[in-house]
Amino acid sequence: MNSSIFRNLFLTVLFGVSSSFALEKPNIILILADDMGPGEPSHMGGLVPTPAIDSLAAEGMRFTDAHTSSSVCTPTRYGLLTGRYNWRSRLKRFVLIDATEKALMDPKRLNMPAFLKEQNYHTGMIGKWHLGADFERLNSPPGDEDRQDASWKLDYTKPFRNGPADIGFDQSFFVLSSLDVPPYVYLRDDKAVAVPTENGGWPHNEYNDFKRVGARDPEFDAHDALPDFAREAREYIKVQAENEAKPFFLFLSLTSPHTPITPSERFKGKYPQYSHYADFIAETDWVVGEVIAEVTASGIGENTMIIYTSDNGFAPYVKIPEMLAAGYKPSGDWRGDKATIYEGGHRVPFLVRWPAGVEPGTTSDVTVCTTDFYATFADLLGARDAIPPDAAEDSFSFLPALHGFSDPIRPFTIHHSLNGTFAIRKGDWKLIFGTGPGGGWSDEPPPPAELVQLFNLAKDPAETRNLEAENPAKVAELVDDLAETFHRGRTTPGPDQSNDGWPMLRRDLNELAASFPQLAPPDE
Repeated sequence: MNSSIFRNLFLTVLFGVSSSFALEKPNIILILADDMGPGEPSHMGGLVPTPAIDSLAAEGMRFTDAHTSSSVCTPTRYGLLTGRYNWRSRLKRFVLIDATEKALMDPKRLNMPAFLKEQNYHTGMIGKWHLGADFERLNSPPGDEDRQDASWKLDYTKPFRNGPADIGFDQSFFVLSSLDVPPYVYLRDDKAVAVPTENGGWPHNEYNDFKRVGARDPEFDAHDALPDFAREAREYIKVQAENEAKPFFLFLSLTSPHTPITPSERFKGKYPQYSHYADFIAETDWVVGEVIAEVTASGIGENTMIIYTSDNGFAPYVKIPEMLAAGYKPSGDWRGDKATIYEGGHRVPFLVRWPAGVEPGTTSDVTVCTTDFYATFADLLGARDAIPPDAAEDSFSFLPALHGFSDPIRPFTIHHSLNGTFAIRKGDWKLIFGTGPGGGWSDEPPPPAELVQLFNLAKDPAETRNLEAENPAKVAELVDDLAETFHRGRTTPGPDQSNDGWPMLRRDLNELAASFPQLAPPDE
């Protein structure tokens, strides 16, 4: 064990606190893939070689029980940057699609990048935002019959508000949503880099069932997105590495392997026996390799933490019959995929490489969630007390796990699906509320009639046997835990907080309240 890791372990055991004072503040690079299931990296059995991602596992720690707060992208990003469960926000289901929708992030909250700025970090964001931004509206939007998408109503010549720049990022280069959601133009800090002049989008094909046409910069090509993000990331790391007085935090939020499946020319056709999706997985891995290469070239590898995870599981609407026939299992042995409440919707790859603080080639079975980054980074910096009561309400530090400890860090974990269905997980037990898989596009069987479904994941990872009838005490315990979480506005210790509207949809309350009145709002 290297001396830095040993010192961290010793101080953690001795004082019961993080030992950040024993090391300089680490640089932090958080890479978030888009729609990658836990079975897709090659070290987890994936068909496509992912040597860069695999190297993070070999040189760091792999978490085997890692989850997102939601099984779709906008909510997960919200939870990651706030340390707050996504369903506490105004967004109770689905994702942001309309470019004129109000930004989801609240600049009055001390979000994670703003917190890190207070700790003397330089903060950067590159890639996919998908949390909205408040643009000024055009007084006279184009009246053309083919320019009816909301993206044509925005004034791209003026700064927008409540994007990355207003919630704590010093600099940013990004797209507003996914690469199949207009506008199709890059944004830098608080302005568009160009004014869209043509109506463009992505046609139906074997990978993408959507045809979202809207405002597009003629110079914008989705096939160039990953190379552009890799270039920007390398430049950011190179410049910040030269600033010895200030560490940096880079949030690199990739647009892949989400649809549209648009590998660049360099990767197109790399795996002709499979599909362009396989090419896209390879290019995603290449971006990770570019990050690692720049960290190494800049001489900051020892005390730079590189994290790799995903915003949710594999997207089942990506048609890859040749890969599936060859044994490809994007969700591993878990049931479900993106958008569902089942494990494949929110269980994701999760890797941490930090030579100064993490033993290489290790694994952790501790349950972690993407809301936990906020508290973990605060713990890492010895700054847990600097988090105000109305921030990081659902964030638990996994720093002890990085130091090799196996004690649980979370009392339980709450999951949320595309259509607003809830589940709560505690130990081996998982309770799903509702009569179906909770949204999604996979070929699931007809929904059961039961109000809740109780599974023991240790014995039944495929979530096939509902044990609710045999375990009424466990059901009652988990219902009470969820209800308390709703009413308290937090799961961490501290004063009660408010949700932005009641978390559970009326649709579900109407079904559940008779049996579980504790889930209803306090005025009912």
